[in-house]
Amino acid sequence: MGEAYLYLPDDLATAIWAHLLEDETESEAAGFLFAKHRREGAAHAFEALEWYPVPPEGFFFRSIYHFELTDECRAGVIKRAHDLGASVVEFHCHRGPWPARFSPSDQAGFLEFVPHIWWRLKGRPYFAVVVADSGFDGLAWVTGPETPQHLTGIVVDETTFEPTRLSSLELECDEQYPF
Repeated sequence: MGEAYLYLPDDLATAIWAHLLEDETESEAAGFLFAKHRREGAAHAFEALEWYPVPPEGFFFRSIYHFELTDECRAGVIKRAHDLGASVVEFHCHRGPWPARFSPSDQAGFLEFVPHIWWRLKGRPYFAVVVADSGFDGLAWVTGPETPQHLTGIVVDETTFEPTRLSSLELECDEQYPF
């Protein structure tokens, strides 16, 4: 599978974290990064092209534990990725004192959405990153829509930040996690 890295300039990383964690509401916030794939030896490197923070009207539903995007928002994200020839990186946040880890609700969404977006974007990789106050975790579907791997790291300028790696690659529910 190889390693998978996201490369972000410092100002973009700051904007992403600000959007996700400085929201006035207690609800989950979300956004999408469009990234271009390049190889670095055996590693997969994805370089940021464009950031789309999901505005309040882009959500059909959202709460502290879950969100659902409108059909128009999902279609717009897919179209923009198609137009850019880019992969999609979903970012969202989890509020509360827990370490960054994808929830059972997130995992259920991956089982449906990742194969769909792989089909729509003709096999381009998909990433998901969950951000918490204490860090982040990430999964990458680089070789296929049924085979996630842990994101190796996010590189901001010259510094590599490592994910918690607490999320299961099996995409199954964990009853110990509160959402």
